[in-house]
Amino acid sequence: MGFVNMSDNTVTPGADAPGAKPSRRWPAVLVGLVLIAGVAGGLGWFMHKPKAPPAELASDKLGMSRPDGLLETHSLSQLPKDLLAVPFLKETLTEDFVFYYEAHADRLGLIGSLRRIIYEHDLKLQDSLIEQLFDQPADVALWRGADGRLKDFLLVMDRGGLAKVLEPLAKVALDDSQLTKIADVKVGTDDVALYQLTYNASKALVFASHGDKLVVLSNPTKLYDPESGASEESGSVSTKAIAALLNGDKLFPEAFGLPPRAPEVKQRLSVNASVLAMGYQRFIPNFAGLRFDMDDKGWHSFLAMDELDKQPDFDFKPIWRAMPMGASACVALPLAAEQQKPLLVKLGAEETVAQALTEHMAGAAGLCWYADSRLYTPLLVASLNDDDSAKLDGDLGNLFSSMVGAYEGNVADHAFPVVEKQEGTTHQWQRQVSSNFGPYAAKDAEQPDAITGKAFMRVSLARHGSTLLFSLDDKLVDKALGTLDKRFPPMADVVPKDLLMPVYFGPDSMAQLMQQETLDSLPQDMEPVFYNAAQTYLIPKLRKLGGYGKYALTLPEGSEPDGHWQWLPLEWKAL
Repeated sequence: MGFVNMSDNTVTPGADAPGAKPSRRWPAVLVGLVLIAGVAGGLGWFMHKPKAPPAELASDKLGMSRPDGLLETHSLSQLPKDLLAVPFLKETLTEDFVFYYEAHADRLGLIGSLRRIIYEHDLKLQDSLIEQLFDQPADVALWRGADGRLKDFLLVMDRGGLAKVLEPLAKVALDDSQLTKIADVKVGTDDVALYQLTYNASKALVFASHGDKLVVLSNPTKLYDPESGASEESGSVSTKAIAALLNGDKLFPEAFGLPPRAPEVKQRLSVNASVLAMGYQRFIPNFAGLRFDMDDKGWHSFLAMDELDKQPDFDFKPIWRAMPMGASACVALPLAAEQQKPLLVKLGAEETVAQALTEHMAGAAGLCWYADSRLYTPLLVASLNDDDSAKLDGDLGNLFSSMVGAYEGNVADHAFPVVEKQEGTTHQWQRQVSSNFGPYAAKDAEQPDAITGKAFMRVSLARHGSTLLFSLDDKLVDKALGTLDKRFPPMADVVPKDLLMPVYFGPDSMAQLMQQETLDSLPQDMEPVFYNAAQTYLIPKLRKLGGYGKYALTLPEGSEPDGHWQWLPLEWKAL
């Protein structure tokens, strides 16, 4: 069954974007999701709370926690093939993805269990029942598991003419070891049975059927009776919510600020910022989610934004003037810092210092990743609201000293000293930090015996006039300082000057970065099987990715959210 595979192997479809030629359109979802997730962590301490809390949803009242993702499809079985209709995904995923989807162990185990029940109980069901079932329109709400990935799901399917076909299947629950009745729910005046189906020895799901609706819950432990007083948790679904869905109520789209799916939209995937922000959503209130639609013209992408109280301007030009050219990918977001005082204080700043810093933050902030660095060491650029920013240097230095560092067992004060440099309008702070993820080998340190572990990094913060720069990789900060001093070309030279551009994507440089990260995570002497598999299958696909040109992801002119979950169209521009 397709929805079973989705619980563990969710594949995000793409955005409307050009392919190898400017006229071709392809999605950037695989990179786009990673980028937004990364900027969340980097910009978290700058953002503030939404203007007002979202209105209570019907699903909230019925005891169903808000989904983290939503798939609305005209056919579950068609989804993998629809994804491969996108040139970019077809070249990078190929048909292997469809085969994996269709041959997944969970899917085959569930189908096998159903076929056994049909055969052993001599049910008069068509052999093509399962294929017919999943060639139907369906809505699938998804929640994150403990590892942060979309895992648990609740599926609602319009079964059409299959309504009567499933009735004999439920009647075997009384004497079948894999199928049992667990409860009844009230739908109108009807009592509808909830059944649990066990498959693959340890896995189970709950389903119920009424009229033309089939509801399937992937995790029976998430089902609860609100009358029992059980507390609601992520992914929890009450029996009241199940009854409402069986009655035809549309509970999912409301949680994502969506109108009903139009007939011409074959696939619609919405992802909440709760998934993409990696736990930092309260610090990036502008960003609500991403959506990807597929119609006869291809895939299209949208960005969901929430209005802020004292909405900052969407001006990203200062970011692109500070970022060095040659980035793999970049993301920029509006800044609103005044509500982040408590977080700065928790990180070590005195209250007066936190107040001063938040008052001087302005404009936008951005992150860029580079192929000559690492995925976990992007360059952060932020702006201050005046040129008289030198008065903040003392506070910035104290905050850097309190925030940056690790326990150094081989150093007297258990921390390396902060090294300060000042030249003209530039003030820089740097601290050496032992880390096995650092770009420098311990043997290359001035005092190799002082390093704890096999590597270290030089974490750097710099203020250049009214621009703040930060990275775990000091080379990126140095390059950005050179860019601001006009010794190195900026990203502003290659991005559109008259368009609102929050995202830049360089496939060639991104392919290099992904290849480096992949091979580094699979040492040949320790992981020979996976290393060889990456060399055989992944690297050639990354080289194809590198054949694409550079792109800018733009928003319509004058974009500014004026409510909750306002969807703004994203357009890919070939550079």
